[in-house]
Amino acid sequence: MTNVVIIGGGPGGYEAALVGRQLGGEVTLVERRGLGGSAVLTDVVPSKTLIAAAEVMSRLRSAEEVGLRLGDGGARLADTVRVDLGAVHRRIRDLARAQSDDIRGRLEAEGVRVIDGTGALAGTGEVVASTVDGEQRLPADVILVATGAHPRELPAARPDGERIFTWTQIYDLDTVPDHLIVVGSGVTGAEFASAYQALGVPVTLVSSREQVLPGQDDDAAAVVQEVFQASGMTVLNRARAVSAARRGDEVVVRLVDGREVVGSHCLMAVGAIPNTAGIGLEEAGVALTAGGYLSVDRVSRTSARGVYAAGDCTGVFPLASVAAMQGRIAMWHALGDSVAPLDLLTVSSTVFTAPEIATVGVSQHQVDAGEVRALAVRLPLRSNARAKMQAVEDGFVKVFCLPTTGIVVGGVVVAPSASELIHPLSVAVRNKLTVDQLTASFTVYPSLSGSVAEAARRLHGHSTAQLH
Repeated sequence: MTNVVIIGGGPGGYEAALVGRQLGGEVTLVERRGLGGSAVLTDVVPSKTLIAAAEVMSRLRSAEEVGLRLGDGGARLADTVRVDLGAVHRRIRDLARAQSDDIRGRLEAEGVRVIDGTGALAGTGEVVASTVDGEQRLPADVILVATGAHPRELPAARPDGERIFTWTQIYDLDTVPDHLIVVGSGVTGAEFASAYQALGVPVTLVSSREQVLPGQDDDAAAVVQEVFQASGMTVLNRARAVSAARRGDEVVVRLVDGREVVGSHCLMAVGAIPNTAGIGLEEAGVALTAGGYLSVDRVSRTSARGVYAAGDCTGVFPLASVAAMQGRIAMWHALGDSVAPLDLLTVSSTVFTAPEIATVGVSQHQVDAGEVRALAVRLPLRSNARAKMQAVEDGFVKVFCLPTTGIVVGGVVVAPSASELIHPLSVAVRNKLTVDQLTASFTVYPSLSGSVAEAARRLHGHSTAQLH
């Protein structure tokens, strides 16, 4: 029997635990905060639940565009709805706890031993679990480190959980902010800014870059920024925050150029730091990057024999789906099952702003930089019949394919339901389908997915020139 010890109960840890048991391992999982990790307790599940409430408000605001009004013809439908932020956040916390409990129940039902405590390596063959009842020493043939990450804090902008928040603290806020300042325009900052703006909160988004969402497709980020500004959000580009401090009932964010932004509350979304300090990694011979991430190969191995790693602590791709796959791959490899190395070009991801941005495979940046020779076509959604019916005006579908062969190598979808629409492109990239094969399957008319097929259809027969 192989003893497997997993440190961390997020997606990378609990999915690995299930595979480890499936393959006959004796699995112990050590988790200090609650099963599900940040993804369930403070990140993915909570933020997307908040976004779900914001989406309802957005639909109410668009009611008049499709001909829906109150019976007396008076106030706009959206103006009759009051946001009870305390109730929204209580629902978020309840859902997170329920999901965490479900994960514990599944693990225990499968025979995984769960220890509530903090795990640390004692060499490469043992883990020490510190619990309220003392230390437990756990012999391990295989160790998986899946300890996640925590919000980065600026020295001059320390969160207090009352007016200045990280994304793990903001769900304790019970009153609607008079004016929320969001510092950081990456995925986390943009998602929160989008959600609170939709809930009717005046938002100022402080972005240090030329436009929001650096690292995303430039065309997609431009659409999102335009929508943000059209909704009334103030977006400050090329504006780097150096401090945030309370001044009575206000928060003052000072920018590097001396300007001050004043609001009632502030969310700091300035990156994450891996949870790798003080758990015996370097002493066990596990190599870390300059940023403190664990170095792993494509089957999740670290530099130390028998020690694997998964999730945000590896810095590979901060997605719950990637963490889960890294954890499964680690167990498949460690316990001798067939395994395919992690292929990041097949990963589909979504930014849950309004509209959403979903991507898979090759990016526009790679094509423009000459790293990949590919053709592309971009099809605006405003020409789609279903989009017109739903009063959707912003967004597009972009498909990349290889010249000559027409094999689909990437795609971008900007739409209210981009997280759902990216799936056919993800299947195409994973299975190396051609644009002709993608379009040979029927789509429903009218449907937003029809634009995916139409974009692919426009690539048929073109092999020498870039399309637009």
